[in-house]
Amino acid sequence: MLDPALSAPPDPEVRPLFGRGDGRPVQWALAPRRIDYPEAVAAMEARAEAIAEGRAEELVWLLEHPPIYTAGVSAKPGDLIDPQRFPVHRSGRGGQFTYHGPGQRVAYVMLDLRARRRDVHAFVEALERWVIGALAQFNVKGEIRPGRVGVWVSRRTPGLPPREDKIAAIGVKLRRWVSFHGISLNVEPDLDHFGGIVPCGITEHGVTSLVDLGLPVTLHEADAALRASFAAVFGPTVEGASPLS
Repeated sequence: MLDPALSAPPDPEVRPLFGRGDGRPVQWALAPRRIDYPEAVAAMEARAEAIAEGRAEELVWLLEHPPIYTAGVSAKPGDLIDPQRFPVHRSGRGGQFTYHGPGQRVAYVMLDLRARRRDVHAFVEALERWVIGALAQFNVKGEIRPGRVGVWVSRRTPGLPPREDKIAAIGVKLRRWVSFHGISLNVEPDLDHFGGIVPCGITEHGVTSLVDLGLPVTLHEADAALRASFAAVFGPTVEGASPLS
């Protein structure tokens, strides 16, 4: 459950870490159904183009996908262990192979960095801070590691050596300084589905989820935590429409 003490609205006197100079709110939308990955990418790219041309507002789009493996621009063919298990989609986002599927919250982030900061490194750090802030609302300590994009949690079991598992992936692309793709947070996916790939090209660490950590968190609760943390990092949000119904 959300910790009420950690999910309070941000102080309006404190400027968001990666906020807009004009304070304009970002539209926040939830897809009403599971969206096929290619369909979502087409809608996301169209929205990003409209933002770049000044025809649409910034948007965070929350959704789930049917099971699929996606390959970023750095994906290595050998990291696709079981190509017959699920569909495979070659994506233009950064990063390597990852899995999307039911129980995982995908958040596509279409922000205009021209109105924020034209700094890709700072933007990725802001995305990491966003996820870490959301996890903190469930008393989960998310961490970042040099050379490993994403958010990690340390696991300590009596009698066993400590280990680190990935709980959230980050992969973004920018076109005309407008971002698309975004983050995926493991709430309650089938973790066995990650076995068909080497997630993000990293063999020495595993993957986990909020439910795997013993927390009976729903997607609705995860969404509330993400929205509260987003406001602290990127600024206010307002209800928007899903690009696909």
